Amino acid sequence: MKRYGLLIVDDEKDILRVLSLTFEEDYDVVTATSGKQALQILEKEEIALIIADQRMPEMDGIEFLERTIEKYPQVIRIILTAYPDTESLIQAINTGRVYRYITKPWDRAELKITVQRALESYELAVENHRLVKELQAANEQLQAENLYLKREVARGSRFENIIGKSPAMERLFDLVDKVIDSSVTVLLTGETGTGKSVIAPYIHVHGPRKGKLFIAQNCGALPDALLESELFGHRRGSFTGAFQDKKGLFEVADGGTIFLDEVSEMSPAMQVKLLQILQEGTFRRIGEHEYKKVDVRIIAATNQDLETEVEKGTFREDLYYRLSIFPIRVPPLRERRDDIPLLALYFLEKHRKKMNKQVQGFSQAAIERLSSYNFPGNVRELENLIERALALAGSDTVISLDLLPEKVQGNARTREPVAARRGSLKEAIEGIERRMLTEALERCAGNKTQAAQELGLSRMGLQKMLKRHRLG
Repeated sequence: MKRYGLLIVDDEKDILRVLSLTFEEDYDVVTATSGKQALQILEKEEIALIIADQRMPEMDGIEFLERTIEKYPQVIRIILTAYPDTESLIQAINTGRVYRYITKPWDRAELKITVQRALESYELAVENHRLVKELQAANEQLQAENLYLKREVARGSRFENIIGKSPAMERLFDLVDKVIDSSVTVLLTGETGTGKSVIAPYIHVHGPRKGKLFIAQNCGALPDALLESELFGHRRGSFTGAFQDKKGLFEVADGGTIFLDEVSEMSPAMQVKLLQILQEGTFRRIGEHEYKKVDVRIIAATNQDLETEVEKGTFREDLYYRLSIFPIRVPPLRERRDDIPLLALYFLEKHRKKMNKQVQGFSQAAIERLSSYNFPGNVRELENLIERALALAGSDTVISLDLLPEKVQGNARTREPVAARRGSLKEAIEGIERRMLTEALERCAGNKTQAAQELGLSRMGLQKMLKRHRLG
């Protein structure tokens, strides 16, 4: 157990000798016969507790203790007095931050207990001071990291809401740049949720057709008959429920761009009709015999491997080659982990105002865990995850690890940095104390004496903290 330094200050050498004998077995005792000498000792020695006589020549005990406050605020101060002057003692307690006063003559056993309890308070004060410093340092780091991420988002990229700076995304940006200014057909491939539906409109609004309509249709969202009517239109009376003529999306989008998401879900009959558009630029409404000509740029997307679908016979080979004139693979999130912090902050900014939340960023542990998670649902899963965390955040100012789903937290839940703790500073400090106590007891297999030594506490101090935290 750590031996704390005790400084005893009294102008009577007999009292110094008696007090030294009382405490030297348990503590490192240093003595001084005046306040001036004691101040010099404090500059050289590590002192945890001071016992000072109230009345001394030149500088009395109260003045001496007052002069120690600024440089040694955590030191415990005890004053000895043979003159229980109430007014002077109140002054000492208020201005000298005196822990307790002891009247002469004192009871030796009582004095030892008083010092022991005072040093337990000192242990807590020192530990709290350290934890506050740790919190401040962690918060400063968190603020710096979040400021960097915010600047990255604010600065934006040439692709606005297509967030990314990873090598995989830079390759994608280069391909998109090459195809923007033309009207060539583009095939976007990639897993579900990677952002294909974000890239398609970007290509349109930055290309030569930006003044015309961009229309998107999910080919897997409608039955075959309804999809044909939606894309190509129909004539009144051509089928039950066709009460009037209807223009299809290709006709409405003439001069612009149509985005066919999940194109692999088209039936063979619909694939033939799409091939007609790609080859000839013509189509027929349902119930009509005349072909209409349109000038539409087609951007298709799929999460399937179309080459495999061609080999299986479920997708036409000629349509595949027509669609894949300019293929662009959108990488999954696990191949662009460097972008996860930027995307996370982007979605945080996107949703927090709508949800009226004061959350400003993420804890380091949360960002690290997000960056290591595989995200089978890709960017869409990340956005949903951030929205969920915001809903759970309450009055939190950061998204901490415990706000993430258990599948994302994995085994990292016990290593949350102090900056991520929620609530008041007092609650954060209590949480850290509780964690350190629990971990020390686990490492020491429940041996409280060993745990106390590891934590730099007395066994009594440890027991007191365990009781306060209801841990034993």
